[in-house]
This record gives sequence, structure tokens and C-alpha cells, in this order.
Amino acid sequence: MNAEAPVEPGRIVLLTASHRVAPGLLSWPAWQTLRAADRVLCPDPSHPQLPYLREAGVEAETVTPTAQELVEACAGGRTVVVVPSGEGDRALTDGLARMAGSGRVSMPDLELLPGSYDLPGSRLLDLVQVMDRIRRECPWSSQQTHKGLAKYGIEEAYELVEAIEDGDRDELREELGDVLLQVVFHSRIAEEGREEDGAEPFSIDDVAGTIVEKLIHRHPHVFGDEHAETPEEVKEHWLRTKAAEKQRASVTDGVPLGQPGLALAAKLASRVRTAGLPVPLPSGDGVGYELLAMAARAEAEGVDPEAALRAAARTYRDAIRAAEGHAG
Repeated sequence: MNAEAPVEPGRIVLLTASHRVAPGLLSWPAWQTLRAADRVLCPDPSHPQLPYLREAGVEAETVTPTAQELVEACAGGRTVVVVPSGEGDRALTDGLARMAGSGRVSMPDLELLPGSYDLPGSRLLDLVQVMDRIRRECPWSSQQTHKGLAKYGIEEAYELVEAIEDGDRDELREELGDVLLQVVFHSRIAEEGREEDGAEPFSIDDVAGTIVEKLIHRHPHVFGDEHAETPEEVKEHWLRTKAAEKQRASVTDGVPLGQPGLALAAKLASRVRTAGLPVPLPSGDGVGYELLAMAARAEAEGVDPEAALRAAARTYRDAIRAAEGHAG
């Protein structure tokens, strides 16, 4: 008597897709596998991929198989593709793992096939989505205004600078996130256009679009026909295009007077020096004029006086702590 030929266990394909990519935009290997499969199963009847699969002629069954049922469906060398729900169908994958670990079942080949991948920057879409929900549902966040949040923007900017100066990479990543949150939060508020009567709403896409256009315009050596081989030449391009955009009546236009004093003095000195204006520093009594002269000198020498003073102040702080008996 001839022994019965062993039953081929077949193949299970778990087809995943990023929710950050539009449904239906699947890779070519994914479409090939779907079309060649003996069965395509999807536990979620509202899965966003289903309409596109059916439009492409792929018959997808909306069923929730157990691990045992899925293994049996593959018997005879059949290929079954499972399109998991957004939660990943943990019960199914755990059941398959237990069956494989038992050693008593001839398991089908198991393949994880990514149908689409996250693009760089895709987590920014998650941030926008989370911020949208917080704005709608959080009692505090839903009442915030641009003016009310202004102080937090200043605080987060300073904390970012501190993380950079400390050289703490983990802290830097967190503080960059906090600054990014301010951008997204203000953009979400602006989308409603309710702070001022007649205010024109704009969204985070408008904010991003504006800076993209600005960057392209101010980098003609990258996106246009001009050339720049040195940082100095790049700066010349930047200043020239910026001046053409702004059409300022004075070199002092656009300099925020609310910034720290040393930074303000250095910025004014930079504008004067770049424009070649013969404006001598004002003279007067008091430490203010002395600091002004020192800030202008530092700027001319390529030194950021604000950062230099902070570095000296941090050294002073360390000396104070050492005198108090604190380590580090």
C-alpha cells in the first residue's frame, strides 16, 4: 500500500499597510500577491482598503478566522492573504504562534508583506491629527488663543537653546518636539479664524506651504540656475532675495525689539554692517552703552554675544554650586 502524500501546508500572508498612506496605494508585490491568492480575508468590514481591493477585482471576504481555521484554509498548498485591522488582530497572531510552538501542527509558511511604507515626515500627520482632537475635546486646549500661548513659545525656545548648549541629545529631541507643538497648536487655532473678526483662517498646510516657497526662492543655487560654492556666497543669495521680498524702508525693519538686549544690539549691528551704512555707535554714560559697544564688536568678530554671555554665566553658576559644596 502506498503511503499518502503529505498535505502541503500552504502559505499565510499578513498584508500590512500604513494608515498614513492613502488607501489603495499599495506596492506592486502586494497587488501581485492579492491577485494570485486563493483567498483574501479581512476581519474589519470597514477597513479603508476594502473598496479599492474590490474595485481592482480582488474578492475580499470580511470574516474573522481563528488561527486553526486559517491554517486549515491553507491546506493543499493554498495561499491565504489576511488584511489585518488597524489594531493588528493580536488574537490571530498569538494563536498562530501557539500552534507553531506546539510542534504538533504542520504550519503554513508565514509571510509579513508590507503593502505600503511610511514616508519621511509621516509622523507629522499623526501630530496634526492628535492636535485636532485635543483642540476639540480638551477643556483647556479648546480655549487657548495665540496671545495666551505666546509665553509658552518663548519658554520652549529657551529650553531648546539650553538643550543645545548642554549637548543632551535626548533632551534636544524632546525640546524640538515641544517647539513643534507650538507651531502645530497655533496653526490649529488659526484654522478656526475666530480670534479676530474677519480673520482669514489658515492651516498647518498653509504654514508649511509658505516656508517651502520661501526656502525654494531663497536657495536659487539649489533650485535654480545660480551657483554658490561657499557659505558666504549662500548668505549673499539669502540676503539679496530676502531684501527683494521684504522691500523694507529701513534695515531695522523686521528686527524684533522684544528679544534679549545683547541679541538685539548684535542684530542691529549686523544689519548696519551688512548694508554698509556709516552709522557710528551712540556714545553715552552707563553700562548700557558699554554693552552695546561690546555686542557690536562681538558681532563683527563673528561671535554671538548672547551665547557667549550665557556660556560665561553657566560657568559662573557652576562655580557658585562648587562653592556651596554641590558636585557637578
